[in-house]
Amino acid sequence: MKVLTKLGISTAVAASAFLLFTGCGAEQAAPAKAEAKVVKKEVVKPLVSDKQLSYRNVDLEDETTVVPPKVEYTDAAPGTSKKFKRAYQDAPPMIPHSVVGLVPIKMGNNQCLGCHMPDVAPAVGATPIPTSHFTDFRPKTTVKNGVIYKNGKPIKNTSSEELKNVSIKPMKKLYMGRYNCTQCHAPQAKLNPLVENKFQAQYTDPKGAFKSSWQGDKFMEHIKIPAN
Repeated sequence: MKVLTKLGISTAVAASAFLLFTGCGAEQAAPAKAEAKVVKKEVVKPLVSDKQLSYRNVDLEDETTVVPPKVEYTDAAPGTSKKFKRAYQDAPPMIPHSVVGLVPIKMGNNQCLGCHMPDVAPAVGATPIPTSHFTDFRPKTTVKNGVIYKNGKPIKNTSSEELKNVSIKPMKKLYMGRYNCTQCHAPQAKLNPLVENKFQAQYTDPKGAFKSSWQGDKFMEHIKIPAN
C-alpha cells in the first residue's frame, strides 16, 4: 500500500510538472502582438510652380510687376484693308481698318456714316448699314398715374404673346439707338492667341460671311407687324 501510494503521488507530481511545463512553453510560444507601424507622411513637392499656371508666367500672388502686353491694331486706312468674316450669321462685323481719328463717336460727329451709309457704301467698297439700323423697334413708353402707356395706349402688362406692344417703325434716317457704332463693332487687335479658337461658323445665307441678311425684303421676312 505504501509503495502504491508513493507511486501514485509520484505520478501525480510528474503529471502536474508536465502540465506546468507545457503550459509555460505554450505561453512562451504565443506570438507577440504586432506593433503598429508608424507611417511617415511624405511632403509632396509641387511639380508645377504658380508661375507656370498662368498664361502670363508671373507670380499669381503679386501683381506689382505685372505689365499687360501691348495691344496693337491695324494701321490700314479705310478701303485698303481685308474684311473679317463674321463670327456667325448677321453678327456685327469687326472693323478691319484703323479707327485713329474716327473714335470716340460723339453726338453730331460720326465719321463712320461718311462711308457706310447705304447710298455711299457701294461706291467706296464699304459694308452698308443694314435696314435694321433704320428701324425703331422701341415703342414710346410713358407712365402716368401709375399706368404704363405704349405709343399712347394704356397697357396692363408689358409682355404679350400676341405682340400687342410691338412697335416697328421704318425710318429714313439712322435710328439714334444705333448711332454709337462702336457699342457693337470693334477693331481686331493683332495678337497671337494663346488658345486657338476652333469655332466654325455655319452661315444660313451663302454670302453670310460678309453680308447681312437684314436687307431689303428679307429683313421683314419672319416679322409680322401686328394690326393697330
